[in-house]
Amino acid sequence: MTLETVLQRNFLALSLLAFSSVAAAASTPERAPWPALAQLARSGAQVSAAAIDLDNEHVLEELHPDTHLTPASLTKLVTAAAALNQWPPDKLFHTRLLTTGTIVAGELRGDLVLLGAGDASLDDQSFWSLAAQLRGAGVTRVRGRLVVIPAPFGAVGCETQDRCDARERSDRAYNAPLGALGVDFGNWCLLVHPGEPGATAALQGCGVNQLPIAVAGQIRTVAASARQTFWVERVTDAQGDQLRVGGDIPSGPAQQLYRAMSDPVLGAGRLLKEMLRELGVSMTGEVVTAVAAPPATARMLADVQGLPLGEQLGRMLRYSNNYIADVLTLDLAAQVSGTSPAQLSTAATVLSDFLARLEAPAGPSALLHSGSGLTPENLLSAHDLITVLAHAYRETRRFPTYYAGLMVPRDAPFGFLREGKDAWLDRVAVKTGSMDVPHSVLGIAGYLRKRDGGWIAFAAIVNGGPDRAHVPLREALQAARSDVEDLLERY
Repeated sequence: MTLETVLQRNFLALSLLAFSSVAAAASTPERAPWPALAQLARSGAQVSAAAIDLDNEHVLEELHPDTHLTPASLTKLVTAAAALNQWPPDKLFHTRLLTTGTIVAGELRGDLVLLGAGDASLDDQSFWSLAAQLRGAGVTRVRGRLVVIPAPFGAVGCETQDRCDARERSDRAYNAPLGALGVDFGNWCLLVHPGEPGATAALQGCGVNQLPIAVAGQIRTVAASARQTFWVERVTDAQGDQLRVGGDIPSGPAQQLYRAMSDPVLGAGRLLKEMLRELGVSMTGEVVTAVAAPPATARMLADVQGLPLGEQLGRMLRYSNNYIADVLTLDLAAQVSGTSPAQLSTAATVLSDFLARLEAPAGPSALLHSGSGLTPENLLSAHDLITVLAHAYRETRRFPTYYAGLMVPRDAPFGFLREGKDAWLDRVAVKTGSMDVPHSVLGIAGYLRKRDGGWIAFAAIVNGGPDRAHVPLREALQAARSDVEDLLERY
């Protein structure tokens, strides 16, 4: 074989190889955006997802980004941004004890007024501080009533089924009706103390020795190795709140639990009255509620502040606290409008309006009925959430507070987030949302930290659809996490 023939064959082989490579490249489809979520969409789920580079606002990936779906607790990202747009992170809400009466020889002659401020973070310690301040002022007897005024908004009608049902009975905590003045997120905080096996367990308040509501039934103490069957239910009738209890509790340490009050405003007043009694301050009158503001001549006897706004937002986002989210929504509406909203859905327009301003001039078709996302009628798209996340990122004074409320998966309090690759576990800060009724909802949104130190904002919402009403949470989360991990590999 001549050298010329060899060279000709080599040239032909190289030409064919080059042609094959070009053809293969031409036939390889461009990578589909959000591939795992796209597969869920093909299976019947409804999906909206997007990611943008916050350094240059370049859209990295989109999948039905403008489709409005039920976001569940991802709504709280809007609530937090709107709150920080209105108030600084160190904003405090002052709850006060006032009176127009006079104090003579330790006796307050007149009504004692508990004036709320829309503080969703008040707890037993807050109320003990009010009681101690009053006692420290020398008051040992109140000849009058305890009048509770729920400012800056008054009575709020129930709109979600679970909160409406909780006005008559509740065996849980998260469905507490809303109030401008409440304690322990609108709950009775209870301690169940087991005795010796065979003895009746003792039931008391977390902050008081004697509960200010009646208890019917008994909880029996059984051996430490026995099965726990005890239950506690709060029911309400013409006489007010009472607890019904029963079942067995194993011997051992006391167990703490919360049960929603039927009326957090009235319940808070009754709890404060019991604290005053246990501190040696008697009261002749009853606990009543009122909506009229106290007269300008009223003087302050005690003042307490709950958590600063920034810390409230951290608890709201990290633990998805619905009570904080919806009370802050009502606070925002009262602040912006100067009126007292009577419905949460009316108050939530302050959040829709905030989002509309961010997305001007076109404005969104997003619709919010609550700040918590507990209402399935809420509608947000991935684009809406990306807009809010980008706005919070650009607000450099308050971004640290906003970001601090998100969960880094490796340190998340929920086990289902502590799975996946190292990049997911360490380079992501996320808020989640989930719901089961009337269809399944799984949402994740937050920030990714790029390897070069830059930032990406992302959001993904998965809803059950007409052809597939319920997508298992783990399946939806795994798809979203897989696509986020792909983004992390590329950036």
